[in-house]
Amino acid sequence: MKLVQTLIISASLALLLSSCGEEKAGGIEPSVYTDSLFAVMKADRTNYTKLIVARLGPKGADAIYPVEHWKDVENGAPLPAQMFRAGSEAVRDLTDKFTYTLQSEWPINKQNAPSTPMEEEGLKFIAANPGENFYGTEKLGDKSYFTAVYPDVAVAEACVSCHNDHKDTPRSDFKIGDVMGGVVIRVPL
Repeated sequence: MKLVQTLIISASLALLLSSCGEEKAGGIEPSVYTDSLFAVMKADRTNYTKLIVARLGPKGADAIYPVEHWKDVENGAPLPAQMFRAGSEAVRDLTDKFTYTLQSEWPINKQNAPSTPMEEEGLKFIAANPGENFYGTEKLGDKSYFTAVYPDVAVAEACVSCHNDHKDTPRSDFKIGDVMGGVVIRVPL
């Protein structure tokens, strides 16, 4: 129940932030906007990983457990990356003020690979510069976007072991604290 409350609060904050930009003359700086959105996303993702995934029981008859194909398992729960994607898809259905995705230079799921030169540049930058964010602008079709890339860091042993041991992993040497990928936030200009 607390997870649902956290998700509702997060979505409300994201919508509040998006409306703030419209009410102020000239709006807010895109980096302030995306930094604020990322703070909410990072908190939710970290809390889900540490407070839910790490506490779920081992596989058993009645245990709820995180598993990649969670919809096909009676007691399956989504992995942190799957929860993040679900949030991203829900936000996409609620607003056109921003989008966000979880991507990696070493994706287990190929749909999480970078798809634009700006995404590739941003992911390389955050991997080479731990703790720093990447900001840029890009044109996609006939629209210009402010694109921000934030480091997605392994915060729990569950992150590391899942990625290192996955059958489709392109990299198997992650440690807690490593940048495993990035959160890409895109705002139309």
